[in-house]
This record gives sequence, C-alpha cells and structure tokens, in this order.
Amino acid sequence: MDFVQLLDMLVHVDKALGQLIAQYGTLIYAVLFFIIFAETGLVVLFFFPGDTLLFIAGAFCATGELHLGLLIFLLVTAAILGNTTNYWIGEAIGQRMFTHDYRWINKDALQRTHNFFEKHGGKTIILARFVPVVRTFAPFVAGVSDMTLVRFQLYNVTGALLWVVSLTVAGYFFGNIPMVRDHLTAIVLFGVGVAVVPMALGAAWKIGRKVLGR
Repeated sequence: MDFVQLLDMLVHVDKALGQLIAQYGTLIYAVLFFIIFAETGLVVLFFFPGDTLLFIAGAFCATGELHLGLLIFLLVTAAILGNTTNYWIGEAIGQRMFTHDYRWINKDALQRTHNFFEKHGGKTIILARFVPVVRTFAPFVAGVSDMTLVRFQLYNVTGALLWVVSLTVAGYFFGNIPMVRDHLTAIVLFGVGVAVVPMALGAAWKIGRKVLGR
C-alpha cells in the first residue's frame, strides 16, 4: 500500500470500517486512535473523519465487532491528547508573536483574542468539538492566544468526554437507522445551534445595553 492509498483509507475509514475490522482485527483500535488524535491535534489533517467515525464505530459496537467501553476510553484519550498537542503548537507560535516585534502581527488583536479565550474560551472549546474543521482549529487558537493551560485542560477533557461518549453511544443505539446515519452531520450541527444561539443572543443583549448606556 503506497502513501496515497493509505491516506485515502484513513480519510474514508468511516465508510469501510466493517471491512477494515474484518481485515485487521484488534489493530483497528490503533487506527481509530490515530485518526481521532490527528484530526484534533494536527491542523493540516482537519479533513479526517470525526463525528461520522465516532458514530459508525459505535454502531459496530452494537454488533459486537468492537467493544464500546474500550473504544470510548481510547478515543477520549486520543481526543484529549490531540487537542493538547494542538494547543502546545499554537502556544509555541503565540509566544513568538507576543515577544517578537512582527510588523504583520496586530498585537492588540492578539491580546483581544487572548482575553476572549480567557472569558469565553471554555464554551468555545467544548462546543467546537461538535463542529467539523472548527474543532481542529479551536485548540490551536487557544494556544496562540495564550489561554492558561489549566483552564484549557478543564474544558478540553470535558469536551472530549461529551463528544466521544455522546456520538459513540448514539451510534450504538441508532447507528443502524438509515435516516439518522445519513443525516448525522445536520443533526449534530442542529444540536450545536440550539446551544449556541441562546448564548449569542445573550451576548448581543449585553453589548446592546452597553452601547445604549443602560
């Protein structure tokens, strides 16, 4: 298997998981661990499957081909380590931005980003877990903005648990229902929207009161 074939297999592993389980047996756990770690930890691999992979893996747990408890443990660990790696990469870059005089960097904007993540970053890190692409960049931006590590890890672990457990368990119970499986992304985004819209309206209300001086 050459590099292109390997990459194609990893990108589409969610669609060929049954075949891969039959071919590689328990080694599939290592493959799944790597994919979740890479998708959350390396910004260049944001196109790796995330939500659908967790959901479909949960469905295979229902058939007995994978073990639900072991799968959740491994993928929660992968998600935590992935976000942590992404944060450290962003922090290393961010420290240079803060300490070096780069003309192309707006330090005021960087400071505002830092302040935003200190105030609202927890919710962002958690909710980003459920939004493809965004979840890959959120920990990187948190690191760049120099969000404190203790605060980041609190929400990193919480978000990883909620993301992995909810989608694998959903797959375990509903993965064999075609309508749910085929519209998984829309269902996840709808759920995130339900959580985000009230917060956005609340923030807009506070800003409006400040502008009006009330």
